[in-house]
Amino acid sequence: MEKILVLDFGGQYDLLIARRVRELGVYAEIQPYNKITLEQIKENGYKGVIFTGGPNSVYDESSPHYDPAILDAGIPVLGICYGHQLIAYMAGGVIESAGSISEYGKTDVYAEGSALFEGIPGKSVCWMSHTDYVSRAPAGFEITARTDSCPCAAMADESRRIYGVQFHPEVTHTEYGKTVLSNFVFRVCSCRGDWRMDDFIERSVEKYRKKLSGKRVLCALSGGVDSSVAAVLMHRAIGDDLTCVFVDHGLLRKNEGDDVERVFRGGFNMKLVRVDAEERFLSHLRGVTEPEKKRKIIGEQFIRVFEEQSRVLGKMDVLVQGTIYPDVVESGKGDASTIKSHHNVGGLPSVMDFEEIVEPLRELFKDEVRAVGLKLGIPEALVMRQPFPGPGLAVRIIGEITKEKADTLREADAIFREELEKASVRPSQYFAVLTDTQSVGVMGDARTYGHTVALRAVTTDDFMTADWTRIPYEVIDSASRRITNEVRTINRVVYDVTSKPPATVEWE
Repeated sequence: MEKILVLDFGGQYDLLIARRVRELGVYAEIQPYNKITLEQIKENGYKGVIFTGGPNSVYDESSPHYDPAILDAGIPVLGICYGHQLIAYMAGGVIESAGSISEYGKTDVYAEGSALFEGIPGKSVCWMSHTDYVSRAPAGFEITARTDSCPCAAMADESRRIYGVQFHPEVTHTEYGKTVLSNFVFRVCSCRGDWRMDDFIERSVEKYRKKLSGKRVLCALSGGVDSSVAAVLMHRAIGDDLTCVFVDHGLLRKNEGDDVERVFRGGFNMKLVRVDAEERFLSHLRGVTEPEKKRKIIGEQFIRVFEEQSRVLGKMDVLVQGTIYPDVVESGKGDASTIKSHHNVGGLPSVMDFEEIVEPLRELFKDEVRAVGLKLGIPEALVMRQPFPGPGLAVRIIGEITKEKADTLREADAIFREELEKASVRPSQYFAVLTDTQSVGVMGDARTYGHTVALRAVTTDDFMTADWTRIPYEVIDSASRRITNEVRTINRVVYDVTSKPPATVEWE
């Protein structure tokens, strides 16, 4: 299988670069710059290497750097943003601070002859985000694009197949970004495009059939898209050696526990154990208000429940989780910043009573997980449902978590989802948040002092960036009136109009 390496220098959008390459039908994988050597890159047979962006300045000695010999290794290289500057720095170019003329956002770029810009007009729109810039290209490199403020928006050493772009071709705001990446992958790296979901399923089934032969495996099933697909994929690989444990932690959406049990016990004929752990989780969360601490507690209690069930069922050797790529990145990977710990990654305790943790979807994006699910025969209604975080409503209740708050939020969330579905409005993700704000209201000529609920809906194709959804006012109005009328302790409803970034999709 052809592979492109995305070498991570600490940027938050390395994941998006890899996803764009995979959309072209070529497998891309991410490795931290300090975890893979040049020799390993050669041995792994990568068809090309992409240097990612990052928050540092290349002339700072503490910034991430790489072996300059990679430029003479005969492997095509594309540098993006910081990666572009790093190539110039390693090859003897000059990088300076842009100072007051830094570029952020949409910018006109003027491109000249280069394999990267084949089929792209001389003038187009790109997305810039930089303070430093290449002021003099290295010997052997031609400047192939510029902006009004940046004299070297792109450069190329065609003879060595080394390229750099200051802008971000991976974001949708760059008008011909996909073409730039396609030109690199196909024209420069000579890839054919052999990455398909069918192949992933076949390889995974064969891999785990051999790897887990004779072992007893427990799957952590939350009922969400990721854990559901992981469960069905592993069931296809090892059959009755798999037991799914569904932990009902009391922080699920309305009726969700019963729905999960019905689908997996009845629809897939899997071994399923449902554990009622509401009191356990709520007692451990009592008095806790800090979001990261909530996630850590929930992550540990999940593992402890699985360990207990492993002993009840007879020693289980392996724990399967539905971890996917965005979980890993947002929990902090390599030198990237930790945005929030996912309970199945950064929230895991250091000591666990399992020989091994298996994460069959760890390298997949959400849309790829859904594609795998559909090919495995999982009902479309389950595969295409909106994401739901493992910690559940715990990260949608701001402040201390109580059963009363969870019940209140469950009702408000159900009403909001019902109103959107009734209006055939389908954002990528939508839910209610119970804030820690109370305010004065009036109902039936009497003063009230109740909770404020925030409604959140976003539209996205990758969950690395997201825009708030423009829901019709009448739908928001209907949801607001129903929530304040039907949920006794809520007297105010607001709508979140913040995109990601600067916010995340979830509030905690």
